[in-house]
Amino acid sequence: DWDDIPSSSALEEISEEEAVQIIAEPLLPLRSSTLQDYVDHSETLAKLVNLGVDLSQVEKRQKAGQLLLTLDFEKDIRKILLFLKDVGVEDNQLGPFLTKNPYILAEDVEALETRVAYLKSKKFGKAEIAQMVSRAPYLLLFSVERLDNRLGFFKNELGFSVKKTKDLVIRLPRLLTGKLEPVKENLQVCQIELGFQHNEIQQIVFKTPKILTASKKRLKQTFDYLHNIMGIPHHMLTRFPQVFNSKLLRIKERHMFLTFLGRAQYDPAQPSYISLDQLVSLPDEVFCTEIAKASIQDFEKFLKTL
Repeated sequence: DWDDIPSSSALEEISEEEAVQIIAEPLLPLRSSTLQDYVDHSETLAKLVNLGVDLSQVEKRQKAGQLLLTLDFEKDIRKILLFLKDVGVEDNQLGPFLTKNPYILAEDVEALETRVAYLKSKKFGKAEIAQMVSRAPYLLLFSVERLDNRLGFFKNELGFSVKKTKDLVIRLPRLLTGKLEPVKENLQVCQIELGFQHNEIQQIVFKTPKILTASKKRLKQTFDYLHNIMGIPHHMLTRFPQVFNSKLLRIKERHMFLTFLGRAQYDPAQPSYISLDQLVSLPDEVFCTEIAKASIQDFEKFLKTL
């Protein structure tokens, strides 16, 4: 998940185009190993802690510690907080938001407002923008040009309407902040290696946007099992693409159990048909009683034999 960027690469997703321009001289000598040591001396840090900012996480991010020490709460930070509240970030989310993206505190409010205005001009509603900014905290660090290029990329690459493109990024806003290479690669994998048609890929991505950022290896392994072992045709995988979000082990265990019971029937033309959705989304208890017509004890016993 790109929202949980490991600390060492906190900036990677933006460094290529426009790394946040923060080379600020620390006000206090940074001999101390932790920001926490400054809280008593710094009103700004104390106020950020009160807001719920986790300084131990912030200092893992490149140059973020120095940045916070150069800012004045009243002069620099308050206006950003007011801006974020205005955009729709909830009060109790301000701390977690700044923990993930402290760099926004160094941005010019006018620049931030321009980016929000751009999203509004593209007919994103206020609630939708609030949701996108909360779920992809880096979103507002990007220029209007970049946001525009991104929306254009998804629209053209997938052949989506404007409305569908908007719907896609509202549901997975980190598509606007992450690198495009993995997305391009996943689209290639779906088409060339997995053999889906363009219109099938459109449906799959629209139903399950996470496919665009999934691990290629996992996509291939899951497809291989579903298609080549379980015999599921492409058009059925297109109808239930959420199956690609499931753990392969779960699919395997359940399929093998159904095979053992003589119930592995995935053809909708057959009376005992089991949909992929039922196969992967039901909790074990329900899967056993309703789909496998067996007890959970039978299932657990069976798993021990694997």
